Amino acid sequence: MKHLAAYLLLGLGGNTSPSAKDITEVLESVGIEADSDRLEKLLSELKGKDISELIAEGSSKLASVPSGGSGGGAPAAGGAGGAAAADEEAAAPAAEEEKEESDEDMGFGLFD
Repeated sequence: MKHLAAYLLLGLGGNTSPSAKDITEVLESVGIEADSDRLEKLLSELKGKDISELIAEGSSKLASVPSGGSGGGAPAAGGAGGAAAADEEAAAPAAEEEKEESDEDMGFGLFD
């Protein structure tokens, strides 16, 4: 990825076909060592191709890939609906009791 990022940065700077030396200089300018094998592979795969066209083609391929969640799971169906309502009613007073017991402000305000 670092080699591709340097390639793209050079392309943004106006160098439409960066050489291995150009990419190596960009990486070394920020203290990153270039891997010559990966760099040569990247350059051989991009040789003679327009990077803007490759990005557009890749974007159209990504658009066809389903992404995102399908939403939350469906609630479980069953006859326990009445029991769940009773549990909720019992939990509500317990939450109110917790508020009374806690010393939220402890007698002073945080920003006073």
